[in-house]
Amino acid sequence: MKNLKRIGLAVLICSVLAACTSGGTGNATVTQNTSVTIGMPGGTELIKDYPNFEVKSESIKNGAWNKVISNTDKGSNKSPQLSWEPVEGADSYMIYMVDTSVEYWMHWKSENVKECNLPEGWAPETEYIGPYPPAGGSHNYEIYVIAVKKPVERMKGGFNSSNGKFASFITALDTDAEGNEGNIISCGHISATFTN
Repeated sequence: MKNLKRIGLAVLICSVLAACTSGGTGNATVTQNTSVTIGMPGGTELIKDYPNFEVKSESIKNGAWNKVISNTDKGSNKSPQLSWEPVEGADSYMIYMVDTSVEYWMHWKSENVKECNLPEGWAPETEYIGPYPPAGGSHNYEIYVIAVKKPVERMKGGFNSSNGKFASFITALDTDAEGNEGNIISCGHISATFTN
């Protein structure tokens, strides 16, 4: 049993390393099954303490993100189209996109967003890098849109890197730049998979 766990762990480590070292090209080659899911909590579990609003995207078809949003040879590295109804009392919105298959790998981080209808390709390359799982890999990508009353001191999180403390980054948005708590009005969430 110990040997099976070690083999499973070795396959998982190889999959993660391939995803992290592919340089965003999507050309990594892994000889084992790369559909292993680490199982990071995601979905509405991370925002359960706040009221929710619906986020929609035309960039999702049949539960999967369109290839155009990916940073692979099949994609154009364009941020997904997103829309939601304006949240009453919101000064702005904070957007995160994370890969929950690889310890909250951050693909999108935009702060102080004023619009509620973002066209495909809206985010600049300094704030967005599309999915690039290893060849044959299928990962889950989740977007969080957080409506805040006032700007925050800084939006936490390492762009295009692993963020094991991602849940605390959302919680930190509940304190504005002046130190006042209760800054989050509500949160939106949408997710889909992408297979390379």
